[in-house]
Amino acid sequence: MSVNMDPENQRPGAALPDAPEASSSSVASATGPGPDQGDTRHGDRGTSIWAEAFGRLRRSPMAIAGGVIILLFILVAIFAPLLAPYGGTETPGMREVTPTSIPGIGTAGYPLGLDNYGGDVMSKLIWGARASLLVGVISTVIGLVGGLILGALAGGFGGWVDTIIMRIVDILLSVPNLLMAVSIAAIAGQTPFAVMIAIGAAQIPVFARLLRSSMLSQRGSDYVLAAQTLGLGRGKITMSHLLPNSLGPVIVQATLALATAVIDAAALSFLGLGGGNPNTAEWGRMLTSAQSFLASAPQLAFLPGICIAITALGFTLVGESLREALDPKSRKK
Repeated sequence: MSVNMDPENQRPGAALPDAPEASSSSVASATGPGPDQGDTRHGDRGTSIWAEAFGRLRRSPMAIAGGVIILLFILVAIFAPLLAPYGGTETPGMREVTPTSIPGIGTAGYPLGLDNYGGDVMSKLIWGARASLLVGVISTVIGLVGGLILGALAGGFGGWVDTIIMRIVDILLSVPNLLMAVSIAAIAGQTPFAVMIAIGAAQIPVFARLLRSSMLSQRGSDYVLAAQTLGLGRGKITMSHLLPNSLGPVIVQATLALATAVIDAAALSFLGLGGGNPNTAEWGRMLTSAQSFLASAPQLAFLPGICIAITALGFTLVGESLREALDPKSRKK
């Protein structure tokens, strides 16, 4: 039996006669669209975790509602001199208040009524927003800065430094925050500045432990190992790499701490540790003054209580939304 073989077809590398020639359009379709063909993936490669979290926040109804509340609260606090009809300690209706009668909501010239001192309730609520904003922000900054210092030292250096700092933090965490704030305020004095220090100092252990835990979880990451391979020192790695990449949970906690600070400030003022006179325009102090008039003028307690609750709700909504936006499990959905 003989087999007829074409020697030309036996050359190595010879193309098969029925193989289709690859076109440029086929190559383009296989490799994906070019940059001028609407490549939506090109813009996603450089998206940071914070940009992605901000995008999720803009689509979250809970974050939007909380942001609107916080924005209104800040605007009222900033423009209090323009919005309030009277000063925080003025008593324009003193002659209209009697031991048995306090003008309530809807009184002519005083939309939310008068308090037992003859002060305009609406004006005091507006000025109280400024006082709560100052106490909340400054106390949270104090707690955040102190917690960052202790947490960075513990998480960055480890060893005996970590052991000593964390044992101190454990002792502080064993005391409830409000009880610690009350103790510090009672020792430091009954002034607004003492209240800020008391609330801020009570928050330091929380921030310190949170940052330290976040830094320990980042210590074995690839970028840290690469920095060590390049010969960077521990301090350089901590400040340039570990700390910036560990701040996400701390920022979320700072947002939630603002809500706690507003409530704690009102609680300390309610206990008489906020300083000032009884006529001070501060939500917690207004609650204290309203205790004796709950039966005859319940609005004196309800109105500042509602302001405290709504403000704390706004910060809580934004904090929880930010936590979900930065959560890796949530981002995968």
